[in-house]
Amino acid sequence: MSAANIQQVKNYLLALQDSICSSIEELEEEGSFREDLWDRGGDTGGGCTRVLESGKVFEQAGVNFSHVRGSSLPASATQHRPELAGRDFEALGVSLVIHPRNPFVPTSHANVRFFIAEKEGEEPIWWFGGGFDLTPYYGFEEDAIHWHQQAQKACQPFGEHVYADYKKWCDEYFFLKHRNEPRGIGGLFFDDLNEGGFEHCFVLMRSVGDHYIPAYAPIVERRKALPYTEKEKDFQLYRRGRYVEFNLVYDRGTLFGLQTGGRTESILMSLPPQVNWRYDWSPEPGSAESKLYDVFLQSKDWLG
Repeated sequence: MSAANIQQVKNYLLALQDSICSSIEELEEEGSFREDLWDRGGDTGGGCTRVLESGKVFEQAGVNFSHVRGSSLPASATQHRPELAGRDFEALGVSLVIHPRNPFVPTSHANVRFFIAEKEGEEPIWWFGGGFDLTPYYGFEEDAIHWHQQAQKACQPFGEHVYADYKKWCDEYFFLKHRNEPRGIGGLFFDDLNEGGFEHCFVLMRSVGDHYIPAYAPIVERRKALPYTEKEKDFQLYRRGRYVEFNLVYDRGTLFGLQTGGRTESILMSLPPQVNWRYDWSPEPGSAESKLYDVFLQSKDWLG
């Protein structure tokens, strides 16, 4: 198996953060990201958090790069892989969440990451993970198809089965068990990727990272100027509650960051700036809001 090149991964991730931030700023038109460099102290690493707040198009957009080190992986990483216990580790990644202002623009999330765990006298254990997913408030079939076309395109060079496998994984991962509903319309999710050697896996991870903006930007352009009312905004804030519930209850990245003593502000940048909850609410049958549940929050083949 080819040796892992951490510096090569880091260079790509930093370039990806730059590229995504530039693209989001072009879509925003007025706002810009502020940069927050942080260091955990000692030789435990740090990162660069970029946040755009109170924009015309985006209420909040966060794009985070981190490179952290530690002497042992937390329970969130070793629960299903006990062979990692007691190993030093390095973890690098770019993670982002974009919360739009207009309820007709979906929220989006993307993450690409690399882990390596080492122990003296033993071979390093490394793997890649990541993906991207879309959370609409008011669904458009055109947007859902485009999103999944780009997801399929990202996976196409690596085998006919890859998109189907990663789509299924995404549907199963971004699922709120306590609500019995998916978070959105899915996309791609993969983890523990090391089959085929470092170069092969690195190229696949890069393909996923590079297809995020081509998947999301055209949707934002189509929907960002659509007129909306207080009713649609209120529904957006209600549905954002589901996003918060998933991130705080199930998300592995959130758990990993908190369990490794990560920077809380950067970890929780994924949370929306405004959100509402209501007791035992459901949309009126036949309404535009009920269509989200009936049509879009269903596991389906958007490219069939």
